[in-house]
Parts: sequence; structure tokens; C-alpha cells
Amino acid sequence: MSTTTVPAQTGSGRRIKDVVFVDGVRTPFGKAGEKGIYAGVRADDLVVKCIRDLMRRNPTLPPDRIDDVAIAATTQTGDQGLTIGRTAALLAGLPRTVPGFAIDRMCAGAMTAVTTTASGIAFGAYDVVIAGGVEHMGNHPMGADTDPNPRFMSERLVDPAALNMGNTAENLHDRFPAITKDRTDAYAVASQTKLAAAYAGGQIQPDLVPVASRKEGTGWTLNTVDEPPRPDTTTEDLAALRTPFRAHGRVTAGNAAGLNDGATAALLASSDAAAELGLPAKMRLVAYAFAGVEPEVMGIGPVPATEKALRQAGLSIDDIGLFEINEAFAVQVLSFLDHFGIADEDPRVNRYGGAIAVGHPLASSGVRLMLQLARQFEEDPSVRYGMTTMCIGLGMGATVIWENPHHPDYSTNAAEDAA
Repeated sequence: MSTTTVPAQTGSGRRIKDVVFVDGVRTPFGKAGEKGIYAGVRADDLVVKCIRDLMRRNPTLPPDRIDDVAIAATTQTGDQGLTIGRTAALLAGLPRTVPGFAIDRMCAGAMTAVTTTASGIAFGAYDVVIAGGVEHMGNHPMGADTDPNPRFMSERLVDPAALNMGNTAENLHDRFPAITKDRTDAYAVASQTKLAAAYAGGQIQPDLVPVASRKEGTGWTLNTVDEPPRPDTTTEDLAALRTPFRAHGRVTAGNAAGLNDGATAALLASSDAAAELGLPAKMRLVAYAFAGVEPEVMGIGPVPATEKALRQAGLSIDDIGLFEINEAFAVQVLSFLDHFGIADEDPRVNRYGGAIAVGHPLASSGVRLMLQLARQFEEDPSVRYGMTTMCIGLGMGATVIWENPHHPDYSTNAAEDAA
């Protein structure tokens, strides 16, 4: 079965190139707010840390071979504004000949930075790119300085709940009554437990970039681990939490991702350029898709996006051996699993835990999913295909399918094989 998603030749005779995920890093994620580890730290400096560490980890890559830098941020203002892809590239010390740009697709910002630049690689416009995202929700609270058009409400273009992510999660519970609060709380506890086990096994730390921060009265601290995890969480703890979005609701701070700060960056290349430069190929991009859904139930977005990506790849859900699903809300993940007939505790799903435990700094999270999938591919060569997927505010979903180069059936040039 061919897994290439595009014809091997364009009309001009240009060969579509394979795109590989070379490497990726992220900062430890922090809690947003004045008590969080990144209070007083600039968002663009978090991105700079990631870019510099990518270059350090890949010494065979000449900086002038980077063709573009795409960095996503949901709130593109202040230290997350000014075309952050370009400014972060300059601040990181990349040559001035390296361009950059900014992207916004809310929670899927970094994922869109990856797919957009990957398309440029496949077309032949790029050989090597850096793509990632940042969100400093302490400096820029979600929705701050936005001005939704009043037509959304006056013309009833969307349900009022669509502008509040917690309300959309409560709506998912209404739509899928089989997803009870007990189930979401149990899922949330499992996320915390799996992340703690991954930390204990040294599976998270290799991709973290230490970040120094300074607070008045305490001095400098070197942050080397994520701040949000609560590994001792129990279902009894979660049952006692209030439901802020609806009286007697089901969504709480315990079964949803928190408000967080953090940045991610990934290095992508054509397979030819990676081989030329001595860069590793940790994953091959097989297919990607974005889809829209009713904004008031935005959490269901990964379902149609996944169906679309699977069709493009010529695969079925049964071909996917590992799932990295962003955990904006437990109900959102469970609605995906129920749709595809996957058990809540399926070992293919979020082996290292997810955003409920580690945090969700909006536009940065897509690359975190990829980092975790790439490391799991390395650990488990028996898995050929994996998936990174997430819901997106205002009613969208995104899915990327990847192939494991450690699998015995991996083809180093799938596009040429299909020609």
C-alpha cells in the first residue's frame, strides 16, 4: 500500500520531496500568573532558547542552511508580536539572511507551523526549516485585547458558548452523555500517572531546554522540569473540585488543561537534505488535515480531521499504532476515543501522559505532541504509523500522521516508490 499523499511529480516535473522530523525541543511548561516560573520572562526569549538548543543539538547543520523560521502565537501582541518568527531568529543569532514569519491557528499554531513549512519542503521551496510555537498566558491571558465582531452574537452565527472553551467542553458532555464526569476524572488521573512514570523513566527530560528565571526575593532559578504536574492526584481529589463553567457541571480544573507558559521548536528537512547534512530522521510526514466543526463543540474537531487525514494516507484507524492527542479537556479526548472504538485505557494513547498533566501553552502544544511521538517511535520499532491530533478554538481540528523510520518496512523515499 502506498502511503504518499501527493503525486510524485508536479506539472512542472518537480519531484515532491519526503519531509522528515529531524529534532525538536521545548521549554519546561510553567503555570501562568505571577507565581509561575516564567513570571517576568519574555515570550520571545523562550523561543530563542528553543532555537539555540536545536542548533546546539545538531552541530552538522550550518545556520545559513535554514531556509525559514515559522513561529506560532495565539495572542500576537507585545513580546509575542512583531513577526515573532523573524525576531526570534535574529535574537537567536541565526544569519540575517534567514527569514521568518508568524502563524496563528490558536491551539494548533505550532502544528500549523510544521505543516505549512513541511509543504514548502515537499514542493522544493525549502530544504531545512525551524517551526514551533509559544504562548505566555501569564503575559497574555487567553482572549486579552481581542474584539469579537458583534455580528457573531447579533446574527447568531455561533452559539455564545463558542467563545468560551470551558463551555464548549460542557456542551460535549451534553452531546455524549456516556462520557460521565467519573470517566473524565479517571482519565485525568491516568494522565498524571503516565506523565510521572515517563519522568521516572527519563523519557521527558531529553527534550527539555533549561530556562533560567529571576524573581524578586528569591533570585535566579534554573527551571529544568515542568511546573503543572500533580502526580499524587486522585479521583477523590477531582470529585471535590468546583465546576466553574456551569452549575453542577462536569468540567473542572482537574480534568482540563491549565493556563500555561512555554515554547517549542522543531527542525524539519527534506530526506535528501537530512542525509546530506548528517541529520537524523526521527519521523516521516505521511499526511495532514484540518477540519471545521460547530464552534460550540470545538472539542470534536479531531474526529473529522483524522478521518480526512486517514483518507489522504490510504490508512485506517487500525493502522495507527500510537496516538498523541492533545488533552485540552478529558471529554474531548474521550469523544475521539469513543468515535473510533478505542478504550479509555488503550496503551497506544498518550503513553507519556498529556496536557492535563503537563500543561497546554496554546500555540506551542502541537510540537510537544510530536516530540513525544518521536521518542515513542524510537522506543517501539514495531509501530509503523503514529498520529498527533488536537482540537482548536472556534470549531476546528488538526491531525498529522507520521511514519516510524525505525520500523522494518519503512521506505526512505516513499514518493519515488509511488512514481
